[in-house]
Amino acid sequence: MSSQGGASAVRRADPSEFDALADLEIAAGARFAEIGFEFDDATPVARCGRTPAAVFVAGRPAVGFAWVEVLDGQAHLEELAVLTEHGRAGLGRALVEAVAAWAGEAGYSGVTLATYRDVPWNGPFYARCGFAVVPRWRWTPGLRRIRRRERRGGLDDLGARVVMRRPTAGPTESTRRGGR
Repeated sequence: MSSQGGASAVRRADPSEFDALADLEIAAGARFAEIGFEFDDATPVARCGRTPAAVFVAGRPAVGFAWVEVLDGQAHLEELAVLTEHGRAGLGRALVEAVAAWAGEAGYSGVTLATYRDVPWNGPFYARCGFAVVPRWRWTPGLRRIRRRERRGGLDDLGARVVMRRPTAGPTESTRRGGR
């Protein structure tokens, strides 16, 4: 699961890299300050104590990552972060595609996420990657919990948040037969 070249190589992360990913997330999040969003007390996902289902990184050392959890029987993209100086080079999309491929191979019918509707590198980016807004009445209990946690954390004060979902292709024939 690699693409070509230096920073664009997407691979599974080793748990020994998680501390560095927390620092990467903080550095990548600084971009939000440019549009007036401040996340002073946000705890990086890699330091929240939750166990990911999969983590993908771009580059060695990592310049971007995608942290995936399982939520209500779906893959859930909890965090996608790319260092600003490596932005607009296709790394975010490569990470999203790695997550979608992994989720399909693992048998998940879709990937969900929660994001800002109007921040260009959030909602519009995910829409270009095949995600669509999930109406509130279709939210699963886990998605409702995430949105409650976000509201308590003040994320809604910064802009409109949405839940999005992208279907996966599902497992391949060889995976269904037990192959890899």
